[in-house]
Amino acid sequence: MNVEVTPLPGIGVRKDFEVSARRRIGVVTHREGGLDLILSRSDDPDACMASIPLTAEEASTLSNLLGAPQLVEQLRDEHRDLPGLTTRQISVPEDSPFDGRAMGDTQIRTRTGASIVAVMRAGEIHPSPRPDFTIIGADLLIVVGTAEGIAAAAKILHRG
Repeated sequence: MNVEVTPLPGIGVRKDFEVSARRRIGVVTHREGGLDLILSRSDDPDACMASIPLTAEEASTLSNLLGAPQLVEQLRDEHRDLPGLTTRQISVPEDSPFDGRAMGDTQIRTRTGASIVAVMRAGEIHPSPRPDFTIIGADLLIVVGTAEGIAAAAKILHRG
């Protein structure tokens, strides 16, 4: 995929690419730190059809939403020949009893047999998190295990 980077004098930088729907989608990163999600016509990238300002938290959440499914699909492909094994993303709610606590406090592996193989946070992947990794609300956990084990892990994260 070809990402075009365009300096916007006095404003910041636009980064965008063409999608199959014959539109351009991207972001404008402002010099003072703001961020806009933009949608433009493919034949005229300067003709912005929509611009949505995002806070840092909103941009992080959108990044997680876009990145986690790709990771989950890749892991599913790798486990396709292993019957009974599945991969799913679990969102940590803001009011989780484990918000701000170490992952080891959940005892998910011991209690369910499921394993947390990665954490998506603010658009970054944290692979193979250690038991001392701090979980925060809005994290997306990539969990591998049986369907039952993953369902139990989600209940633990939501209710304790």
